[in-house]
Amino acid sequence: MSMEHAWLAYRSLTRDSSVGQQRIGRALVWRIIGYARPYRGLVIVFLITLVIASLLSVAQPLLFRRIVDAGITAQNAQVVTTTAIAVAVLAIADAGLGLVSRWFSARIGEGLIYDLRTQVYTHVQQQSIAFFTRAQTGALISRLNNDVIGAQQAFTSTLGGVLGNIISLTIVLITMFILSWQVTLASLILVPLFLLPARFMGRRLQSMTREQMQVNSDMSAQMSERFNVAGALLVKLFGRPDDEAATFAGRAVRVRDIGIKIAMANRWFFSALTLVAALATAVAYGLGGNLVINGVLTLGTLIALVGLLAQLYGPLTALSNVRVDVMTALVSFERVFEVLDLPPMVRDASGARELPSGPLDVRFRQVDFAYPRASEVSLASLEAIAREDSGLGGLPVLVDVDMTVSAGTMTALVGPSGSGKSTIASLITRLYDPTAGTVELGGMDLREALLASIHGAVGVVTQDSHLFHDTIRANLQYARPGATDDELLAACNAAQIGELIETLPDGLSTVVGDRGYRLSGGEKQRIAIARLLLKAPRVVILDEATAHLDSESEAAVQAALDVALQGRTSLVIAHRLSTIRQADQILVLAGGRIVERGTHEELLSRGQVYSDLYRTQFAVQE
Repeated sequence: MSMEHAWLAYRSLTRDSSVGQQRIGRALVWRIIGYARPYRGLVIVFLITLVIASLLSVAQPLLFRRIVDAGITAQNAQVVTTTAIAVAVLAIADAGLGLVSRWFSARIGEGLIYDLRTQVYTHVQQQSIAFFTRAQTGALISRLNNDVIGAQQAFTSTLGGVLGNIISLTIVLITMFILSWQVTLASLILVPLFLLPARFMGRRLQSMTREQMQVNSDMSAQMSERFNVAGALLVKLFGRPDDEAATFAGRAVRVRDIGIKIAMANRWFFSALTLVAALATAVAYGLGGNLVINGVLTLGTLIALVGLLAQLYGPLTALSNVRVDVMTALVSFERVFEVLDLPPMVRDASGARELPSGPLDVRFRQVDFAYPRASEVSLASLEAIAREDSGLGGLPVLVDVDMTVSAGTMTALVGPSGSGKSTIASLITRLYDPTAGTVELGGMDLREALLASIHGAVGVVTQDSHLFHDTIRANLQYARPGATDDELLAACNAAQIGELIETLPDGLSTVVGDRGYRLSGGEKQRIAIARLLLKAPRVVILDEATAHLDSESEAAVQAALDVALQGRTSLVIAHRLSTIRQADQILVLAGGRIVERGTHEELLSRGQVYSDLYRTQFAVQE
């Protein structure tokens, strides 16, 4: 069975059936083994160190036996001295071996964290924008941090511990049977008692661990949303800090309560196992002591047996807890794989190719579009609210849209809010694919073009352009890595922001703050336009780029846009009459359909939808 088929089998099983649980374990183990393949050399060396460590642990009680029987009882000081030295050397070797084993364990574990974390990050970056509109940022961060580390522990702690304990248990049992089969069998009578707490607590701890991960994710999501500038500003402006504190306290108390439950469950589990081990030790001393009195065993042999018994029940205790450890690790792997197995809604098709060179026209052919449902693009576990959400997708947003934006011309989209203007822009950048019909650039269906080629050819400026919490230089170089300061300043001058940057004490090294909040709206927009100019796209989309600006900032941004649009195919979603009048054609949308098209004067003369929009929205500007 391939890794993918194993995982598909796992996903199709119910979590509650015992047969399903066994098959789930097998499917996950196959997939986990696949992730360990790059480290098989390190794993082999790690296993060798475990075998040597197990042999050293058995040698120590045997040396104590020699000290008692051949040294102390026989009053042979030389044997006592040489054996004690051997015990010391053995302890030093065991400590050194422990360091070596830990290095290999850490190298495998941290390597796995790196692989999983980078794979999850890359995969999430490939998701459609619909995924990010639903998923909570804190929940995603939790998958990259907590769950990946939990999965890593399956290799370092669980896998290493299981293999080490099996090896140690085998060697210890063989040695004990050689020393005294009677004491060994008597000690093993209590072993079945180990299975009872393990069987009872395993599934319960798995369920509680899954719940703990989810409540931690919910708490992280609230912190992520409230600790950014926009979230903090909203809380302050609406005067809701007490309510926020109460909500956070409610989530934190769930984290506390589930943590207490898990801690107590583990305590009960280990207390039961410790009690059984203590009873086994009592049995060994009782039976073994009588055998020593009757001359069947030597005192040194009894001491060695008791020492080995401690090493027997240690691995037995750990192996009895394997179900708990494995189930806990499987929860982490399940949550990581849940993200990795969510296919991107928009991705490169087989045989996708570059867009044609030269100027590009935009063509919509009978395009219908409905936003996808949550189940198609996201995971309920990444959106706390969506666990009770029936899904609002599937409603038509665009219906039979047919339009052409000729290369090098400007088309303006106007219409009431919710008419589908921004959706058209999203389809041109292939943030979504149409439900029906085709969207073309340069005569090529976007579904046949490479995503990188589309994003390289199309530039967008939105009404709230995002800037990273970094320097102006870094934000500009995001469009063209390696651009020189002279090139950056030239773009800034063209975007009407160069003079301002030159007056700043740190110039291009000025840090703009979270989402650019250290700058005014007009300054952010002009930096975004400078970034667009550096990208030099062949198609430009302006999604109400001046919507929230004052008249002075708007004038500066409009001047920058005039430069940005020269010679480029442009689609402008606008509410400013000055921008609309410059357009070669105006498309009027209503209810997801294009209801009118023409120039400003032509549409006014018809006295239909555009004329009404002009009277209600644009006339005051004139």
